[in-house]
Amino acid sequence: MDFEKKEYRTDDEKYMIEALREAQKAAQADEVPVGAVIVKDGEIIAAAHNRVEAGKSSSAHAEMIAIAKAEMQLGSKWLNGAVLYVTLEPCCMCAGSMVLARISRLVIGAKDPKSGACGSVINVVNNNNLNHRIDVTTGVLEEECSRQLTEFFRRKRDTNNTEEIN
Repeated sequence: MDFEKKEYRTDDEKYMIEALREAQKAAQADEVPVGAVIVKDGEIIAAAHNRVEAGKSSSAHAEMIAIAKAEMQLGSKWLNGAVLYVTLEPCCMCAGSMVLARISRLVIGAKDPKSGACGSVINVVNNNNLNHRIDVTTGVLEEECSRQLTEFFRRKRDTNNTEEIN
């Protein structure tokens, strides 16, 4: 992917590139290419990518795995002061987990107009009825994040169409 050659201008871009690298690992494993990293005090404390197919688990999303790793790393269920970088806007399950873990900030690459739960469809991370709200930044390396997903699903469609013809 061309993001490998990209020089970053901000810390947000620097860490989103790491999330893109995680998403690339997912794509290579034929998983939906979503990657996440969690940063605390300027250091990556967790990195993960989707493992839904490998784990045969609907909850094996990049964000869920990264949160579990970060909690283990810190020895705490609270991730106050941590920033989660993710290539695709989180779903309801992942957004809820972020609220429960008290992630301080969320940085999103591409929005998800079909099931995004951080402002696109609903907004779990900033729901006034919940006990914690998360500062959200969107559109960081959006083009690269979107292209990675688009190319993955195009290849899947092309492969499926080829298999149907044969």
